[in-house]
Amino acid sequence: MTNFGEGQGAGGRCEAAARPLRFEAEFSPGFTPAEAVDLAREVEAADFDRLGISDVVLWHDCFVLIALCSEATQRLEIGPMVTNPYTRHPAVLAANLATLSDSSGGRAFLGIGVGAGLEAVGLSCPRPAQALRETIQICRALWGGETLEHRGEIFQMTDARLKTPPRVVPKVAVGTRSAGVMRLGGEVADRVLIGARFWSAETAAQYRGWLAEGAARSHRPLETLEVCPRLTLCVSADGEFARRSVKRYAAHYIDIVRPPDLGVGADFHQRLQACLAEATGWYFDHDRFDPPEIFDLIDDDMVRRFAVAGTPSECAQQMSALCDLGFRSFSLNLAATARPSASEGLAETILGAGEVIFALRA
Repeated sequence: MTNFGEGQGAGGRCEAAARPLRFEAEFSPGFTPAEAVDLAREVEAADFDRLGISDVVLWHDCFVLIALCSEATQRLEIGPMVTNPYTRHPAVLAANLATLSDSSGGRAFLGIGVGAGLEAVGLSCPRPAQALRETIQICRALWGGETLEHRGEIFQMTDARLKTPPRVVPKVAVGTRSAGVMRLGGEVADRVLIGARFWSAETAAQYRGWLAEGAARSHRPLETLEVCPRLTLCVSADGEFARRSVKRYAAHYIDIVRPPDLGVGADFHQRLQACLAEATGWYFDHDRFDPPEIFDLIDDDMVRRFAVAGTPSECAQQMSALCDLGFRSFSLNLAATARPSASEGLAETILGAGEVIFALRA
């Protein structure tokens, strides 16, 4: 859990505090089922606490991969990071998570947000905060064994009841960058994943304000909410190689966030947009095409501001700075190094992440 006011850590490690550090890993569904299972085992061996698998339209189904990975692990909490209420109806999500909770011995969680890749199948995301609110309400009611009559603004349900409610009710994590959904997370979620990617004391204070507004609506202390900054993590014994491997990631988020203190002008953003228009594939797609100009436009300082990338010791120092902002939980989007295969590159990052986690917990 996180109290934004608890500044801890220096010199590459987080000092002892009242709350233990927690780490969750997330990888994309761009692997064969067998590769995903092997990677899940490696995530558990690296001492992560949770594993999320992205729900991206037209890729391998994340819930099938989650079920396979839960069977191959013993300790990890596991779930979608994040799914959405547009491709998956709340009743379907409730049944999916109930099944996963029972099959995993109560280790399942529901990570939910607006969704990814919906444009490709002609779906929009109308009224996301309301859609997410109703989805969480419906799931929790069904998990609690209620017979549900729901007359919401987005969803309508009549005489709905799960035949087999889960023995252990899954926790709910909301992932977002928007103020409205952040307030919703502060109000109703068990955990919030903050997708800012660009972190400073001012950024942390802004998100804390939104979360506090939401928490006040439900009359709960903000300290009861687990808050996780979303970070792209890429680790290699060759720090420069790791930073080069995530320049497309950094470019993607610079184009989205556009922080005013990045120190670049309009010409930079125009050139970056032209590069991204020429690029193909998702930024996490191993078979993507990255225009060569991206590697000139995105320097190492920009990478450091939008990702945690480098050697294990360099990454531990970067994450220690976030401990200084009061964070005690971290949601790490694992990025593969640019090896011949995506699974080889991700395995390298996971191995290095284990060293980072050990250093921060020491």
